[in-house]
Amino acid sequence: MSKSSANELNFRASVDLMFNRAASFMDISPKLIEKIRVCNATYIVRFGVKLRGDIHTFTGYRSVHSEHLEPVKGGIRYSPHVNQDEVEALAALMTYKTALVHVPFGGSKGGLCLSPKDWNEEELERITRRFTFELSRRDLIHPSLNVPAPDMGTGEREMAWMMDEYRRLHNTDINNIACVTGKPVHLGGIYGRVEATGRGVQYALREFFRHEDDKKKAGLKGDLDGKTVVVQGLGNVGYHTAKFISEEDGAKIITVIERDGVVRNKKGIDIEALKQHMLSGEPLSAFSGGEFSESDPAAICDPCDILIPAALEGVIHMDNAHSIKTKLIIEAANGPVTAKADKILRDKGVFIIPDMYANAGGVTVSYFEWVKNIGHIRFGRLQRRNEEAKNRSLIQALEEQGNLNFTKNFKEDFIEGALEIDLVRAGLDDTMRAGYKAIKLTLEENPQLEDMRTAAFYKAISDIALHYQSIGL
Repeated sequence: MSKSSANELNFRASVDLMFNRAASFMDISPKLIEKIRVCNATYIVRFGVKLRGDIHTFTGYRSVHSEHLEPVKGGIRYSPHVNQDEVEALAALMTYKTALVHVPFGGSKGGLCLSPKDWNEEELERITRRFTFELSRRDLIHPSLNVPAPDMGTGEREMAWMMDEYRRLHNTDINNIACVTGKPVHLGGIYGRVEATGRGVQYALREFFRHEDDKKKAGLKGDLDGKTVVVQGLGNVGYHTAKFISEEDGAKIITVIERDGVVRNKKGIDIEALKQHMLSGEPLSAFSGGEFSESDPAAICDPCDILIPAALEGVIHMDNAHSIKTKLIIEAANGPVTAKADKILRDKGVFIIPDMYANAGGVTVSYFEWVKNIGHIRFGRLQRRNEEAKNRSLIQALEEQGNLNFTKNFKEDFIEGALEIDLVRAGLDDTMRAGYKAIKLTLEENPQLEDMRTAAFYKAISDIALHYQSIGL
């Protein structure tokens, strides 16, 4: 990726600038605005682990942005570039994100400064378990106080290690498996969590295409079918988003941008084939389903209908924003557009669906998982067969008394009660639809806000302020 100018704001400053822009339109005490904006606390832990015959010291972070609701929620990333400013900016976005989509959590974020590729699986487990111990002794991992989740460089495996270590340390806590989300299903996870953020981006795009006025602003027509798409980053979020919108909605992925190169195909890239090729260990240049080129900073400016930045923050900045050639940007990553680039793109007429809404699928399904763990029962277990019996009775009555004849496939689909994955997807779809409409309504009531990002911040800040005011702060 191209690097931004030295005049560009860093990630945290960008988030604060966007926050301040929305806050400037609000009739709320400046002191309360400041309380909402600042990060409550950031904890830095440094711990040693004996590996390869020597002591290695690691630095970890856990930032708690807002405790207006508890537990606080947010992922833990493993990256050599993790720093305090980054985790505080990400924690702030988590606060605003959960408020926007009405998930009853405060915002938090964490990170461990290491490159997962530098360590084997056994070493990573030892590091993760020690990090969990350091967090646990400070109540920075706890079912009712602070609940981590996967992020960049982590996944189900790391969450399983963290949960197991916490469970060993707190074996009398009946809710101990709720200390993290994003776990494997067989260890208390929930169906649909791995795909959740990408699925949420898909649902957000579908909702956008239901609104004729927004499509008109973006210069788009119809639905996702046939729309050309550039995806930057084919990690968990980028892969699932691209897979779902291409296979289920007919979108055409024409460019995929990865760290080690770019794949282009005007006829559309087979995302599943590309992902399997990447997982095989073969070089990206050997992929036969598209034209390969070395890492190209200009690839993010390829002409397309929809641009999906799905990797790191700040990839669209003041030095390349003028060259972006798309009608719609949906921010699958956190903070992919800097504050200055945001202004440039808005002036160009590019429609932006902001990160704090667009990638809320992960925390939404994490909430479902946490509720499942606290309730100690999987979704659908009590009502599925009851629903099935009622549906079967309805079909039989219609066939016997209404002289109707349904096909076998229809009856099987209609009669069967909802599985956990069906309920998760339905709940996520409802959340994304409601979130979009909440932003739209905020814009309609406050036209001076002008764009979705400012309206999303405005809505989130209003909700958080109401919480603080209601408890007498």
